[in-house]
Amino acid sequence: MKVAFASGKGGTGKTLFATNLAYRAAGKGLAAAYVDVDVEAPNGHLFLVPSDTSSTRLSVEVPFLKTETCSGCGECQKFCAYNAIVALRDTVMLFPELCHSCRGCMRVCPEGALAMKKREIGSISRGFRDALAVYTGTLDVGEARAVPLIEGVLESVEHTELVIIDAPPGTSCSAMASVDTADLVVLVTEPTPFGLHDLTLAVEMCRALGKNVSAVINRSDLGDRGVFEYLEREGIETLAAVPFDKSIAEAYAAGKLAYENSSELANALQSVEDWIIKSMPAGKEIAS
Repeated sequence: MKVAFASGKGGTGKTLFATNLAYRAAGKGLAAAYVDVDVEAPNGHLFLVPSDTSSTRLSVEVPFLKTETCSGCGECQKFCAYNAIVALRDTVMLFPELCHSCRGCMRVCPEGALAMKKREIGSISRGFRDALAVYTGTLDVGEARAVPLIEGVLESVEHTELVIIDAPPGTSCSAMASVDTADLVVLVTEPTPFGLHDLTLAVEMCRALGKNVSAVINRSDLGDRGVFEYLEREGIETLAAVPFDKSIAEAYAAGKLAYENSSELANALQSVEDWIIKSMPAGKEIAS
């Protein structure tokens, strides 16, 4: 069972719920993994502090020019939809950070002047916090495309009963790639005009991907009723509404897991667990 925690905007508490739920589930005896695919700004490791970590580099294939055979015809530039190749009068310039590794340029080149090589774009780390496996993707500074690394991180997760995916915020390609393989999606939102606007976009994204969606409302007592009314109108189940709790803010600021000091958060996590249990294949459960 793969459960993605996503949000239309940053700062809603997505990582708060993902890290606490994953660690709590692992502590109850479920084989669980936390996967941070917010690769441009991963921060789940700051709260879980995994040990016994190992790291591997992830590479993608990009073209390079064999200049001795290039005639400068420009067919590669005409084909590339991402502007990764520019054919000038006496040279061809390649921009590997824009390349989507489709190999189309190689297919249309009449001289066979292009070949592929490996290019590193980021790292994948794996460690443990007690019984919880912790995976983190970190995109190299300056890289324009996060999706290949996100897919690489998700593919690296070893088989386990419950996978908690901490997705990047928003509705970009990165967010879509993060929830695409999930069985369930929990949208973490906040009751503000910005929260409502971006929640609607996130719901539309998940529905386009055919995902089963529920919501958690964080800091539920500090805003208006717009988010509540929208979720009810759209028939989206609200699993929990967590009011502002200073102990949660203090624990988060200190890089600690907050559920042990907040009954409101613990109750919210239990509601999410119950929803996951109902959706799990027969014979699987989270221990009480």
